[in-house]
This record gives sequence, C-alpha cells and structure tokens, in this order.
Amino acid sequence: MSFLLPKLTSKKEVDEAIKSTAEKVLVLRFGRDEDPVCLQLDDILSKTSSDLSKMAAIYLVDVDQTPVYTHYFDISYIPSTVFFFNGQHMKVDYGSPDHTKFVGSFKTKQDFIDLIEVIYRGAMRGKLIVQSPIDPKNIPKYDLLYQDI
Repeated sequence: MSFLLPKLTSKKEVDEAIKSTAEKVLVLRFGRDEDPVCLQLDDILSKTSSDLSKMAAIYLVDVDQTPVYTHYFDISYIPSTVFFFNGQHMKVDYGSPDHTKFVGSFKTKQDFIDLIEVIYRGAMRGKLIVQSPIDPKNIPKYDLLYQDI
C-alpha cells in the first residue's frame, strides 16, 4: 500500500518538505518499505491520507537514505513518525520520556486521525507541544536504550 504515499529519498527532499509544507501538519514516517511494522503503519497512513488532506501532508522517508535525519531525530526503532507544522518540529506528550516522535505503528486509523487533529489545532494556536489524545494502552512501549537500526 505504501506506493500511494510520496517518498522522500534524500536530505534535500526532506529539507524541502519541511520548508514548503505550510498550514498543514507534515508527517514524516521514518522506516524501511520492507519492514512489517512499517507496512502496517503505511497502510494506516495511506488509508487516512485523503481524509486528512486538508490538515496533513504525509511522506515516507527511508532511514538508510537520510542518515542525517535518522541521527538527528535519534531514530533507533522503526517505524518512527515525526511531525512538523510551518517548519517547526511539533512535539507530542505520549506519556513517555520521548516527545519528539511516535515510535511503532498506530493501533487504529482513528488514533492517527485524532492525533493529527490535536497537533493541527494546537499548532494553529501557536503551541509547539500537545497532549496525545491516544489511549495510553494503544501506545507501543519501547526501551529507550540506544539500539542500532
């Protein structure tokens, strides 16, 4: 299903998406196309992308082709999803120590839609961090010890 979503394959393309996406939440899914959890997440992202098209722009980013960003966002588990709004990195309090990204796949399409709506509304009010609307039991738990991907 991931062929429906645009891919960013270089640092330059990621930079351009961050700079040029205005008045929408920019969703960057870092991962690998062949990874089973990435495929599960990509399915949710592609099925919700048209419903969210007025609020969000969703891109897939290959961790191996963008090592600068993989390192910058400390992506040690895939998939990891990072959010921006008007060039600003949006943080989300998921009730975990890491507010910079969502690690793993969303359990349901509705969880992802709710999250985008909360980020969008918060960003429109000038917030740089928002409270996750997702039920904590639907948020994957990961050990934050560094792990090589």
